[in-house]
Amino acid sequence: MTAPKAVGSDRAFRQPDALAVARWCAVQGWPVHPLAPGRKTPPANCQPCQEPAHSPADCPCPAAGRWCHGFHAATLDQDVLTAWWRVNPDFGTGVACGPAGLVVIDVDSHPSTVPARDRILPGIPIHENVNLDGLENGYHTLALLAALRQAPDPATDTETLRVRTPSGGLHIWYQEDSPRRFACSTGSSNGRALAWQVDVRAHGGYIVAPGTVTTAGTYTALPGARTPAPLPQWLSDELVRTGHLKDQPSTPRPSQPSVPDRGRAAVVAAGGGKRGAERVLDTVLQDVTDCATTPEGAGFTGKLNRAAYTMGGLVSAGHLTHTAAERLLLDAARTARPSQDRQSSAVIRSGLAAGARQPLHVGKARG
Repeated sequence: MTAPKAVGSDRAFRQPDALAVARWCAVQGWPVHPLAPGRKTPPANCQPCQEPAHSPADCPCPAAGRWCHGFHAATLDQDVLTAWWRVNPDFGTGVACGPAGLVVIDVDSHPSTVPARDRILPGIPIHENVNLDGLENGYHTLALLAALRQAPDPATDTETLRVRTPSGGLHIWYQEDSPRRFACSTGSSNGRALAWQVDVRAHGGYIVAPGTVTTAGTYTALPGARTPAPLPQWLSDELVRTGHLKDQPSTPRPSQPSVPDRGRAAVVAAGGGKRGAERVLDTVLQDVTDCATTPEGAGFTGKLNRAAYTMGGLVSAGHLTHTAAERLLLDAARTARPSQDRQSSAVIRSGLAAGARQPLHVGKARG
């Protein structure tokens, strides 16, 4: 069994007891795979797996004990886990939600403009007379949805595993033991969505395990249950209503103006405190790499196009070279969609060309 070579980690960053976290998850029956040191995305594939049109379904690497293709390589095999974490003890732990039978409600708390009323609780009209002052994030929209269904707020559910994220969000873990397969979604999507700033991690996605440490902080289990409770019936009904059943077409809705990029300092490389052009780069690239956790319904093409457009403006303003921009974008796209090089390259070229016509002048980046 040979794992691909690990990307070198910043040794100022340490992942304490990382193998123990991975082992514990596997004992729960949750197949796991490594995350890049300090990151919430998988480590790089081996070189052959980075080739265009390479399909995870036909790849021999997972069967050979390699970690290529992220959650597609997830395993319960303790020997494989030991071999992976021996290569890099600073790996984090990702859990493949579908094979584990998990549905995780991912509550975001990102500063952002509140979208149109029909996108706050998709499929539930919010009258113009309803005052939305104070509605700011996914905690609020999830609590509102629960209240409308006369159900307890999942964010306060101490009977199930809840994990605080470094950005102030919350992962609420549930077990789904029925034959139904729920699909992933993002709460900012124009298509399938449960609520604004409330993502869903299920079949076709993964979640960061509690105890994992990134450069942004630690994924910390909150007081209460340490394992997932059964998915509440009302939440199951809402997932069905909003088109989350696997292979169920999502309800089409009129397109809306795109939501502004999430205003947060993202970590694309180790380190922080970035300003100006560097901060802009981090934000748009992280929006692209975040799609790795949601292989379907994440709005990947739109996010990649926005990132390319923004970086085209930075190139035109002299903040970085066209070659560097293209490389950064392609690396981010490969992290999220490793088998779509041809399509991603076309989106990148088009976005860079369009953005170059609008120079983006921001604070000077550090050298």
